Amino acid sequence: MDCCNQRLYETPEIKITSLIQQDKLRVEALNLVAQLDLPQCYIAAGFVRNLVWDALHEFKHSTPLHDVDVIYFDPVESDPYAYQKYEAQLTKCMPWLNWQVRNQAKMHEYNGDPAYHSTLDAMHHWPEKETAVAVRQVAPSTYECISAFGFDSLFSLFITHNPKRSRAIFDRRVHSKQWLNKWPALKLTASN
Repeated sequence: MDCCNQRLYETPEIKITSLIQQDKLRVEALNLVAQLDLPQCYIAAGFVRNLVWDALHEFKHSTPLHDVDVIYFDPVESDPYAYQKYEAQLTKCMPWLNWQVRNQAKMHEYNGDPAYHSTLDAMHHWPEKETAVAVRQVAPSTYECISAFGFDSLFSLFITHNPKRSRAIFDRRVHSKQWLNKWPALKLTASN
């Protein structure tokens, strides 16, 4: 099978991994986060979503990252400010990135939800389905991708409201982040 035909059969996870391996900044960030050795730890949201949307729009340069969302799940973490220590550690190594680290085992309190059971469960409560994607380094140059809602809508250039969050929050985020201006082929879709 030649390389062009082989690409037709790549899974979304393989496509994301391939895009990451071509992006030195993301490779470095994933390597750094892996060194934190936190449970169920990933870099999520725009880190993956924007990379896919940029590739599908055939942008020559990556859209700058507004922030880098590091998520993990540690229900027994006793220090409510541990995330600040992790952010400081990451910032010391890569100060040009705006690191935001959050223990998803605690985020249900902030969101007014029942307790989450895992990082992936927490992602099921995010405002847009296509944002609920994450990646982590599991070995040098080896990555694992997860998504709360699958990858099809992300690769189809949709922005879909998650009914577990208010439509007003979703609409505010779409407008404030100017996704439809940055990536003009995106399509708003109704949640299902």
